[in-house]
Amino acid sequence: MALSGVQILLMIGMLVTGSINTLSKKAQNDCVVEGYPDRSSNNTTKPHEFDHPWFQTWIMFIGEMCCLIGLCIARRRERQAYLKKEALSRKQEGEVLEPLVQKKVFHLIFLIPTLCDLVGTSLAGIGLLYVDASVWQMLRGSIIIFAGILSKIFLKRKLQAIHWLGMIVTMLGLVLVGCSSVFQNHHGTSASHTLLGIALIIGSQLVSASQMVIEELFLKSRNFNPLQVVGMEGTFGFLTMSLAVLPAMYFIPGPQVNDSYENSLDALYQIANSSKLLIFCLLYLVSIAFYNYFGLSVTKSLTAVHRTLIDACRTILVWAADLVTYYAFDKNFGEPFDKSYGLLQVDGFLFLLIGTALYNQLVDLSWIHCLRKLEELKPVDTTITVPSPKHIQRGDFEESYQSFDEHSRLIDHDEVEPSYS
Repeated sequence: MALSGVQILLMIGMLVTGSINTLSKKAQNDCVVEGYPDRSSNNTTKPHEFDHPWFQTWIMFIGEMCCLIGLCIARRRERQAYLKKEALSRKQEGEVLEPLVQKKVFHLIFLIPTLCDLVGTSLAGIGLLYVDASVWQMLRGSIIIFAGILSKIFLKRKLQAIHWLGMIVTMLGLVLVGCSSVFQNHHGTSASHTLLGIALIIGSQLVSASQMVIEELFLKSRNFNPLQVVGMEGTFGFLTMSLAVLPAMYFIPGPQVNDSYENSLDALYQIANSSKLLIFCLLYLVSIAFYNYFGLSVTKSLTAVHRTLIDACRTILVWAADLVTYYAFDKNFGEPFDKSYGLLQVDGFLFLLIGTALYNQLVDLSWIHCLRKLEELKPVDTTITVPSPKHIQRGDFEESYQSFDEHSRLIDHDEVEPSYS
């Protein structure tokens, strides 16, 4: 299927903003800044890392909520276009213009993908504390496995042998990337913590794949505007985090300042004390707004699988930016290339790319019999049913012949598109 210019722009926008999203989020974690006064240290402040994954989820929802501004602008343009048509119809007698129906913005059904977004993003944010940004991005490639299986179950999408082969190759790549992250030790974390981070990231992708399938159902069956979906998810998420999650996390015992599991006051103090951290947070907020809009637009225009393909492609941008940042600018940010196990990570990344290409049928393997499409394996019935001589009429035979000839041309030119993506 050939892509239109708008679809290509949407894919590029999702690729760029998604890369900025990952890099700015990891850069926040690498910042060491003074925060909220600690009661255990006589109310003194001391520099520490910005390890606030749940607060980062709160920032993400603010970015998504900003998409409601775009929805208001889009609906205002629709109203202006309708008024112009209405004025034109008044000049032309006999033309009746249908009334403009404005769909309501608020829908409680958006709570379902919002909760998926909240859990998936927070789990991935916690996992990012223990691994490099490139490893984090590569492990997110596991979403293609979960998206494929869930699409088969809930969207009734057909999965052929080549899809399953792509999933298997992707799993091999995930194993290699995970092993390289465990063997190398850039963050001073133990192997058990690294394994915990990997498990949290993969678990988050299961939740995110569920969210993407649900959003595809909303966008294509109910025809919701992508800006409306993102904006309402952000609104529900912002309210849920502000009124329930963050206050509860503050009083739950944990490793942060004043023995809190998630001390949001400490996060605000750190942002106020560091202009660099503030810039990273603003970049994260803005990139989230545009990334989610581009992502849902790609899902509506194409499919959820195309969205996962772009997510896999942005891995190379994240990795390259991390290496350039570390070696050319500041060694406190980015990541070095591990000479001992870096090749293992490269191999894992290649397996992930190959698995993604196989799943999306970007590689032609039709010469392998078991990997051909089902449509190509079905036998073609070329038998012409000829009426009995005593009932035959000239018109009947001509109609039967014309139908057979049209069927043959469709098969020869393969004009029938497969029903899956």
